[in-house]
Amino acid sequence: MLSDESSALFRKVDCIRLPVPDLDAGLAFYRDKVGLALAWRSASGAGLGLPESDAELVIHTEGHPPEVDLLVDSAPEAAGRFVAAGGTLIAGPFETQVGMAVLVADPWGNHLVLLDLARGVVVTDALGLVVGNSPPGT
Repeated sequence: MLSDESSALFRKVDCIRLPVPDLDAGLAFYRDKVGLALAWRSASGAGLGLPESDAELVIHTEGHPPEVDLLVDSAPEAAGRFVAAGGTLIAGPFETQVGMAVLVADPWGNHLVLLDLARGVVVTDALGLVVGNSPPGT
């Protein structure tokens, strides 16, 4: 069964998150050697822009395994739709810097993070350090 874009649960890839043992070493590799531009940085993570996408590669020292974050309109509602479709809710909803998120698994055990931007995207200073959030929807 084909569906139109208006009924699609996932809006786009928000980011791919990868753990690194040291943020400066991760930046030395992904920014300085691989050539990705720093979009933002916090105490435990950094977002690096992908040149032909608005998705980011996010490196972090939080100890979480690699993950794909998919943007949805509402994480709690998306979790309900995903479970109704045959997936499993693993964790959440829980708050993030930008909104709400849930961890789900598809019928084959693949984990995905469904994320909304209910709190707005991060705002950075001239050095790329996170200083807050923009109003949602801007």
